[in-house]
Amino acid sequence: MPASLIRVMAFFRLIRWPNLVFIILTQVLFFFCILQPELPPEYYALPKHLSLGLFIVLILASVLIAAAGYIINDYFDVNIDQVNRPDRLVVERHIGRRWAMLWHLLLTGTGLLLSGYVAWKTSWLVLVGNVASVTMLWFYSTRYKKKLLSGNILIGVLTAWTILVLFVAMNTTYLFHNEPLHVQRAMHRVYQFAVVYGGFAFMITLIREAVKDMEDMFGDRKYGCRTLPIVWGIPAARMYVSVWTMVLIGAMLVLIGYALLLGWWLSAAYLLTLVIVPLGWIMRHTWRSNTPADYHRVSTAVKGVMLFGILSMLFFR
Repeated sequence: MPASLIRVMAFFRLIRWPNLVFIILTQVLFFFCILQPELPPEYYALPKHLSLGLFIVLILASVLIAAAGYIINDYFDVNIDQVNRPDRLVVERHIGRRWAMLWHLLLTGTGLLLSGYVAWKTSWLVLVGNVASVTMLWFYSTRYKKKLLSGNILIGVLTAWTILVLFVAMNTTYLFHNEPLHVQRAMHRVYQFAVVYGGFAFMITLIREAVKDMEDMFGDRKYGCRTLPIVWGIPAARMYVSVWTMVLIGAMLVLIGYALLLGWWLSAAYLLTLVIVPLGWIMRHTWRSNTPADYHRVSTAVKGVMLFGILSMLFFR
């Protein structure tokens, strides 16, 4: 295989292209299945609104900032990854550290420029939020990833932001209630959906990050990280995962009850089968896992639940 092709493939591994596809899928579903069906035609007559063209620019900004975050994370994690994931190491093996930093700066800068353009057309909170995201990604990679729980919470907030940013970009004047009443009501419904899916993304990310901490415990301990399983022990980490899983299951049961009251039988069956039942499996197997391979399987299952949860937006279309 040509060396140039190997570098290209390594670059796509470095920026975690499947995760970027997931970000695109999440934002596309929220825009076309929730935003567009909910908003009345009068919304698009407002001076500032999130048009399809601006939405595409916003997706590109989100993807570039996330890709830059993955690069800087691997840049600072070279030593740890040599222990935890030697077969997937990219920085220093396929891409030099200087090139990695250059790519990080280029993608970050482009992402913020695009965010600024969207913010100029819609809401300056878009740029503020994305600048905060870039800052949090830097401090996560350099400091908070090795701290107890703080890194997990940061990633949870950033994951939720990929959904909330779409609501923020709708129009800041909603916050001051200057639109017609029926437009305000539509925006409030979108806000409720954003909170529900943002909350789901936050909680499922906390679960996955804790499972990943257990998976990476050996390398993290070697290089002085103070993650949950290292500081409190594996039993406490398992309990932490179980508590958040039960909270998420409880929230899903409330949503199912609400769906049944509205006669949404298919969506209720979907959530029960593809979200709640797998969450039960995750909680059970978190307690049964003992090796990095075991925890990796649980982490993959958590990603599956996240995917099925996001795909539930299709029912609102």
